[in-house]
Amino acid sequence: MIVRREDGYEVATDSDRLDIDLVHHWLSTDAFWALGRSRETVEQSIRASLNFGLYDAHGTQAGYARVVTDLATFAWLCDVYVEPTHRGNGLGTWLAAAIRDHLAPYKLKRVLLSTLDAHEVYAKVGFVPFPDPEKLMIMGPEQ
Repeated sequence: MIVRREDGYEVATDSDRLDIDLVHHWLSTDAFWALGRSRETVEQSIRASLNFGLYDAHGTQAGYARVVTDLATFAWLCDVYVEPTHRGNGLGTWLAAAIRDHLAPYKLKRVLLSTLDAHEVYAKVGFVPFPDPEKLMIMGPEQ
């Protein structure tokens, strides 16, 4: 899948186009949720996910997001990142909308995400607060 904006930005799902070194750098040094993440972990997460690369008009990678999904009932949107020099142009919202539209044909029961500070970005494409957060549970070292 490739989706283009009039200004030349595009979103593509071709994992072969991803600059894994750049994605690792972004996530491990600038994304508060992934600081220190190893390159091996980034590689494994890419292999096991539906990936979305964001590219500028020159084909240079400007952002990234991935979805963990069974493509039948559930998806988790994560690692959404737009390179700082490309922020402020609505690219985060556009990337989230492209992902929403890509997933729509699967008629998933739930698409979830977790965000600390970008609620308004995701609200613009249809995300709402979880209606019954008391139903959610977590297991892992970060509790």
